[in-house]
Amino acid sequence: MTGRGGAAQHRSEAALVLADGAVFEGEAIGARPESGIATGEAVFNTVLSGYQEVITDPSYAGQIIAFTYPHIGNYGVNPGDDEAARPHCRGVIVRDLCDRPSNWRATGTLEEFLIRLSLPGITGIDTRRLTRHLRDQGAMPCAFGTANRADLLAAAAAAPPTDGIDLVSGVSTSERYTRGQGPYRVVAYDFGIKEAMLRQLGEMATVTVVPASTPADEVLGLEPDGIFLSNGPGDPAALPAIVGEVRRLAEQGTVPVFGICLGHQLLATALGATTYKLPFGHHGGNHPVRRLSTGRVEITSQNHNFAVRADSLARAEVTHVNLNDGVIEGIRSDQVPVFSVQYHPEAGPGPHDARYLFAEFRDLMDATGARTRSGKGAASGTGAVSGRGAGSGAGARSGGIG
Repeated sequence: MTGRGGAAQHRSEAALVLADGAVFEGEAIGARPESGIATGEAVFNTVLSGYQEVITDPSYAGQIIAFTYPHIGNYGVNPGDDEAARPHCRGVIVRDLCDRPSNWRATGTLEEFLIRLSLPGITGIDTRRLTRHLRDQGAMPCAFGTANRADLLAAAAAAPPTDGIDLVSGVSTSERYTRGQGPYRVVAYDFGIKEAMLRQLGEMATVTVVPASTPADEVLGLEPDGIFLSNGPGDPAALPAIVGEVRRLAEQGTVPVFGICLGHQLLATALGATTYKLPFGHHGGNHPVRRLSTGRVEITSQNHNFAVRADSLARAEVTHVNLNDGVIEGIRSDQVPVFSVQYHPEAGPGPHDARYLFAEFRDLMDATGARTRSGKGAASGTGAVSGRGAGSGAGARSGGIG
């Protein structure tokens, strides 16, 4: 075929086969797996832009991302938009890959990016039909590539879903590191943390990022003003050891804990709740969420396949709900200073409606003694918001969870 840039390109015919036997025809792009087959759990994302941030979000580990927006790659790629050093997803599915991007920030094309990072993809897919199928049947394993369809179907049938699998250990940092220079001290658990989250936290705090397996006692030994539980991939029920450490952090009752996405699910589980897998998850930058304390609707960026069961949440109250399907989007405890949201308030990519949550985390640190713990007047560095203490976003009373 001929690319939009005018250069002749040859793309091999390829096919996408879902585990239930549905077949979609297309052409191979990006890296070519040695076997001619890439496998993973197929999910769809509805963002109109931000494809590079989506592809490099570690929360997609084990999954293959189908973009519902038809034209992908229009503005190219650049290093500043990476959310992690490399993608952890298994591949990408697009309707129409742009061969000649137009943007002053671009340093290359999306296909060059895929090849450089050894990530396979497929283009020419009828992503409207694929999205309808996944909405009706749910996210499921799939296989795509240049192999014959019988081999693709066998590979799709053998590919595991993301249920019951520890995907966090494959994306978390192996060593502690520090980011930001703000006056607060925050310890951030890396369950698959994104660069956009670190930028937001780094504006108000010196952030010590620790591996997902770090014991609670070690984190508390760093004398933080606050503890952050990051986003990450997969099933929270597959992480009982991490849940145990999060429970200890919540029960200490003095250092605030703020969870996002997987961190939200882990915190809810630590408070006694259970989780379940959504049919096709929430993946996109346009999910409406109602903040119950004000009635205000926020448009949010989301990426998760699991959610908290409403009838299991006895030790925390619901603060936010999804207006599309009623899923719990935020919780807080009125006994200990902990709160969390299911979505991504740092919005990489997506709207900035929910960035106030970082200010509420800062206010909660002030309300529970950040100045005393850090001994350096934390609030003076960022300007605490007056009249918006912990009560506006999370419970601040210390004491046991029970």
